[in-house]
Formats: sequence, C-alpha cells, structure tokens
Amino acid sequence: MLVRKLLFLVFVFAAQFIKAQDDCILGVGITPDSTLIEIFQLNEQQTEKIRNWSAELKYRNELLTNQAENLLKRHPQNSVGELSVLAEKYKVISDSITIIQLMVDKRTLKMLNKKQYELYLNLCQQAFRQPYRVIPTNYRDSIP
Repeated sequence: MLVRKLLFLVFVFAAQFIKAQDDCILGVGITPDSTLIEIFQLNEQQTEKIRNWSAELKYRNELLTNQAENLLKRHPQNSVGELSVLAEKYKVISDSITIIQLMVDKRTLKMLNKKQYELYLNLCQQAFRQPYRVIPTNYRDSIP
C-alpha cells in the first residue's frame, strides 16, 4: 500500500513538471533573485519589486505546500475512489501553485524594459521554450 501511495505521489508531481517544460518560466521565487538581477541587469526599482514578489511567492507557495501536506496526512487513502478524490483535491492545490507562478512571472516580465524583454525572448528561444508574451515597460532612463 505504501508503494502504491508513493507511486501515486510521484506521478502527480511529475505531471506538473512535464507540462511546465513547454513554458519559458522565469522562476521568480525559485531562481535566486541575485541571478535574475544580474542576468537582466535590473535597476534599483526593478530589484526591489522582484525581491518583494519573490518573497510573496515563497510565502504563498509555503501556505499551499502546507495545505497539500495536510491533505495527504488527513485524507483517507484506502480505496481507489478515495485516491481519486485525493488526486482531484491535490490537483487544485497544484494548479494554484502553477497559476501563482505564472502571475508573478508575467508581472515581472511586464516590469522589464524592451531590451531586457528581448533578452528573455532570446533565452527562451535558445532553451526551446515558449515565452510569455507581454508588453514591457518603457522607462525614461532606458538606453534605446
């Protein structure tokens, strides 16, 4: 029974990552802030925003992860029907994590200037990933 539960959890987690490979995520909150700041050469205002959004994302993901762990501990798992219900409930939590990541990544991309966004598009192309399409911010102090 334990092996069956473990296989079920591995499948649920793997399904989430297989789908995510199509999109070119920035990974705000996953990728170290310093890496994103350095790669995209963010200014002070952008740096502050990305750090705040990263902290917000980590907090939300922690809440959802705790919710998932509590679900796994408390939900009955003795029959196929109970496992199916568990999978449906877990998918809602998993989808919430994905939606929040998408929201924060798009918010971050909109904050980039045109050259920074073009760098993102280029990196996505090199990684054979589908970029998120947004309209970057036009800053007065940006170099054309």
